[in-house]
Amino acid sequence: MANGCIIPPRVPDAAMNQFTLGRNESEAKRIAEYVERECSKDPERVTYLEKVQTEHVFGTSYDCWNVRTDKERYWVITSPTNLYLQELFPSLDYTLSFHIGLMARVQARRKGTKDDRLGDRLAAAFRRWEQAAEALERSEESEEIQAVGMRCRECLIAFVRSVANPNLVAAGQEPPKAGDFVQWSEIIADRIAPGSGAQEIRKYLKMIARSTWQLVSWLTHAANAGRYDGTTALDGTYAVLNAFGAALLRHERETKDRCLRCGSLRVQIIYRPDCDSGDAVACESCGWTDAEVRAVRSGS
Repeated sequence: MANGCIIPPRVPDAAMNQFTLGRNESEAKRIAEYVERECSKDPERVTYLEKVQTEHVFGTSYDCWNVRTDKERYWVITSPTNLYLQELFPSLDYTLSFHIGLMARVQARRKGTKDDRLGDRLAAAFRRWEQAAEALERSEESEEIQAVGMRCRECLIAFVRSVANPNLVAAGQEPPKAGDFVQWSEIIADRIAPGSGAQEIRKYLKMIARSTWQLVSWLTHAANAGRYDGTTALDGTYAVLNAFGAALLRHERETKDRCLRCGSLRVQIIYRPDCDSGDAVACESCGWTDAEVRAVRSGS
């Protein structure tokens, strides 16, 4: 005060939010809802948040958010999303390194799909795939790697049993036997990827199904099988589940590949408690959600 200098008071969080330029409000809302859900046992209200950086590591983008609530301060890092108390993790750079390392260790366990919708739809098949992955990790002899091939076969058959039903078979055609993976996979491919626009997808599904079945069948009898053979069979089986699973979800559910407002491909499923299904499709580019369309259709 002696020299006429006055230190201004701290700017309120509400005002800071208004002057955060270039922020995707839909994305910010999802982060705020995530933090408040994670803190639901001792409720906290988000008062300010800002995306401070995005780091790209081995093809994965990690968004880093500085979040304040009425009680604490957090770092929130995505892919997958987790939050860290800034009191315990004061350095963002250290926290990001910790987060990437933690996620790498989780992924190293070779779990099934990260897509919850796909994991629920093909739960039996992915459970057997995880068992095959665990068996490969423990394997020390060729006989144990051959057993991995057998588990992969069981995984593919479990997939067929989860999807196949007589209604998929054309009228007048005899349904294949329950264990005939190749024939059932071709029938399933025709049904979940129909039409001329999906011709290449359909051909790809049939090709990887047949070649992967031949590979895992060979592995079960390969007396000199090595670890790389087991890894190839395991990865091939995983590719079949993911490729067929993606086509299956698209066929069975009303999904959108592009935003209906701006045409962006950056669409994802988000949690929306106000929707009947509990989720909605949201665009990360412009903030549009299909909940807006539902509200218009219902007249609300």
